[in-house]
Amino acid sequence: MLAKNRLKICICAKFFVILRRKIDLFTGMEFFGYRKLVAYVRACEVRRFVYRLLKSFPKEEEFALCNQMRRAAVSVTSNIAEGMTRYSVKEKTHFLELSFGSLMELMSQLEVAFEENYISETDFKNIESLIAETARLISGLQKSFTTEKINL
Repeated sequence: MLAKNRLKICICAKFFVILRRKIDLFTGMEFFGYRKLVAYVRACEVRRFVYRLLKSFPKEEEFALCNQMRRAAVSVTSNIAEGMTRYSVKEKTHFLELSFGSLMELMSQLEVAFEENYISETDFKNIESLIAETARLISGLQKSFTTEKINL
């Protein structure tokens, strides 16, 4: 019994060493490879920009528009990350579609915020430009997977 427990501890220790190296035993891919994607990096910039903007929103929007915008901004990066860990092209593209949809939802909410004078025209133009770039990157990433599938 004691030998079994030592074996379990040894196996667990080896697993954590591998996990610390961020390598997937089955695919050889990095666990956190999505962090290297330009689309993910830009989406993180969008999220940070939105969080900065939300600090100046009126208190009455804290649990309404602010909450929706936070959730949409986080959803963009979350869906890219989750999609890139999936094995099938169909699943990858599905999560990229969700990410793109969340980005468009966020843009719509930013339009409302601009119309209500919660954000300046300069901030609106800046975030609009960043969102447009991020949308192109997500779309390009999605196309790269569908093109790859067709070429196989």
